[in-house]
Amino acid sequence: MLLKISTIALIPALIVQGNAVKKNTLRLAEPAGKRQGRVGTGKALSVLILGDSAAAGVGVETQEDALLGAVLQQLKDGYEIQYQLEATSGHSTGQVIKTTKNMLAQHFDVVITSVGVNDITKLTSPKDWMKKQQQLYAEINQKFTPELIIASGVPPMNMFPALPNPLAWLFGQYAKGMNKNLAKFVQQQANMQWIEYDLQRFKILNLEMAKDGFHPSKEIYTLWGQQLADKIRQMF
Repeated sequence: MLLKISTIALIPALIVQGNAVKKNTLRLAEPAGKRQGRVGTGKALSVLILGDSAAAGVGVETQEDALLGAVLQQLKDGYEIQYQLEATSGHSTGQVIKTTKNMLAQHFDVVITSVGVNDITKLTSPKDWMKKQQQLYAEINQKFTPELIIASGVPPMNMFPALPNPLAWLFGQYAKGMNKNLAKFVQQQANMQWIEYDLQRFKILNLEMAKDGFHPSKEIYTLWGQQLADKIRQMF
């Protein structure tokens, strides 16, 4: 209720600041590179990455420096990996669900997701967002029968350099609510784990975001990929 009241109260400021951010924030393209293939030697492992611009690797120039590349780099010496990336900049959970529905049914050992920022910019409440998440993971389980799903938490948007207050503060409150609901949901699923997007830790490690102040940098993708790889190794 407090979040809804705060949103209504801040609507005039949100409109002004939102338009300014859209006008002034540097727009980065999705990185070039292969999004599907096979790499590595060792135990067979199939991996699918689904989601938004962060999943797609926006913030770097090549997929080798993006999330996909970071995960493959970590795992390729111990696994023969069949990989696929299905992610699009600007996609909300509803659009990721549509992407999933349009894909061919096939088995993936691991499915990694990253989605939420574009739901926040549309002011989707944490409660409604969680309903969409449940739909997404039900579709993933039915379509891909994964042994492990790793959900990436929503980044704390209050810490995004590109966002001014009170816009940043409000978006941060949405992210906080979404992550709280996501963590609770994941704990109830037998084949799910989640990774918190710990931007405070990244800052302590002197890891800066991409030059647009909105997306991960190569260094952040590398650390994120290490976290994902650690969870995968624990299962396979």
